[in-house]
Amino acid sequence: MVDHISCNGKKIILIGTAHVSRQSAKLVEDTIHEQTPDKVCVELCATSLASLKDADRWRNMDIVKVIKEKKALLLFINLLLASFQKKMADKFGIKPGQEMINAINAAEKINARIVPSDREIQITLSRVWRGMGLWEKLKLMFSLVFSFGASDDINEEDIEKMKQEDILQTLLADVKKTHPIIEKTLINERDQFLAEKIRSAPGEKIVAVVGAAHAPGIKKYLAGNEKIDLDELNIIPPAGKTGKILKWAIPAAIFLLFAAGFLMEGKSAGTDMIWIWIAANGIFAGIGAALALAHPLTIASSIIAAPLTSLNPMIAAGWVSGLVEAFSRKPKVKDLEAIPEDIVSIKGFWRNNVTRILLVVIFTNLGSTIGTMTAVPLMLKMIN
Repeated sequence: MVDHISCNGKKIILIGTAHVSRQSAKLVEDTIHEQTPDKVCVELCATSLASLKDADRWRNMDIVKVIKEKKALLLFINLLLASFQKKMADKFGIKPGQEMINAINAAEKINARIVPSDREIQITLSRVWRGMGLWEKLKLMFSLVFSFGASDDINEEDIEKMKQEDILQTLLADVKKTHPIIEKTLINERDQFLAEKIRSAPGEKIVAVVGAAHAPGIKKYLAGNEKIDLDELNIIPPAGKTGKILKWAIPAAIFLLFAAGFLMEGKSAGTDMIWIWIAANGIFAGIGAALALAHPLTIASSIIAAPLTSLNPMIAAGWVSGLVEAFSRKPKVKDLEAIPEDIVSIKGFWRNNVTRILLVVIFTNLGSTIGTMTAVPLMLKMIN
């Protein structure tokens, strides 16, 4: 799909593509060679563009830094999305994002400047995450995990139909029906961002390569000719008040529950409540780490840490176990290099030392949460 648009005295050639389509990749290359634009705008953020051009980008990843900066979950989601796209691309013999690769190569051949025009993926995912409740977040994770098998049933005709959807939309089709934040953040906001970056790109003739799902929105905002505030679209909303309150209220309520046990039922009951708390949190966190095939030291650390971290709003059991796993099985260069291939299969996620660390963080935190939900009702039963 190619549209010719006039905007602010510029000629914009907008190409709507499917991200794993041979036809789209060829269309992009042919159009750039025919039009010889001054600039080529691509639906990539600056980080993604650098990663696409750097085949060894995984070697530079610091997994310990990722855990300390609390970005393990975002990285995991990124890898799941990359896995889905790569599985489909491998199935049809085309590299993920081949149309973007073609755009970059074609632009370099005619000495046209490449303009990364998308919002940073971390900002987009953070805005989605901050706009969702706990239940919505759980549904989002399940949707992404179950997407592992989704690509096995997709044929080449379906790939062409995907020109009408963003790849994130495809993965989150069921979730987005009931959660407008996904449609708003993944599509509408990025339509605005892309439109403004394309409109403000210097040059008289511009070729813009975007996913077809964004083309209608971009055309609408370009036609409106109203300046869009990119700074506002880059703001990561603060955590919701409810989350902040619960972050401190739950530990406070647990301490009050302990106190009530001692005061109302005596020392023996209060002590039993503490042991219930320790056992439930420790056991379930340990099970979570074990399911991620963590190192024995990591499993032990999750069992010890979970009862304490569940009462500390500033730290999570998964961060402790993730760091222990990172130091117990320090990822090697071969693990970093193998990430693109290992993320294609579930087995690969567990086999690779880097991705297994992410699983340890997520599963330990999930186990600790289940432990808390199990312990509280048992403790309440002890207070008559």
